[in-house]
Amino acid sequence: MEAKSSSIKKIRKAMEKTLDPKRFEHTLGVAYTAAALAMRYGYDMQKAQTAGLLHDCAKCMSNEKRLHICRKHNITVNEIERRNPFLLHAKVGSYLAMRKYNIHDSDVINAILNHTTGRPDMSLLEKIVYVADYIEPGRKQAPNLGEIRRLAFTDLDAALFKILNDTLVYLNQVDGETDPMTQKTYDFYKAKVTGTK
Repeated sequence: MEAKSSSIKKIRKAMEKTLDPKRFEHTLGVAYTAAALAMRYGYDMQKAQTAGLLHDCAKCMSNEKRLHICRKHNITVNEIERRNPFLLHAKVGSYLAMRKYNIHDSDVINAILNHTTGRPDMSLLEKIVYVADYIEPGRKQAPNLGEIRRLAFTDLDAALFKILNDTLVYLNQVDGETDPMTQKTYDFYKAKVTGTK
């Protein structure tokens, strides 16, 4: 157990060096919120904190560097990601978690990989990190934030579905491109939460 908490300290220090101050503050908020959700849902808090600390580890890289890492290591880049390389921070982050930060727990890697788009039938940790990223205390702008924060501690799937719904509404309003995986995830949780296709 001691080794685990020391590795969390190491990762935290590394993130402080890697991320700009605002992003580091957000990252700490996600790690703490993920730990609180892990407590609530009976999940391993160390794993939740680790995934929370590393979820944005590739966020402060240049788009060129993200694309270079993808090319060099055969990481698949879809057309939307090619046009919007900032979206690659989750894929590159999961790669860095394995190679640079020595994380080999597939659940932690997948939580980092899927924290922006989600995916159908996410694991508990994937849901925790996805929701924590949206509701952490530093977030101020998102619509329905109070409702989603309450929901996160009573019904994680319902909170997830509400976030996906609000994200798609927002992307449609600003004419943002929607990754097809976000739509697939929304459809999956819509059927699960509301019982409708």
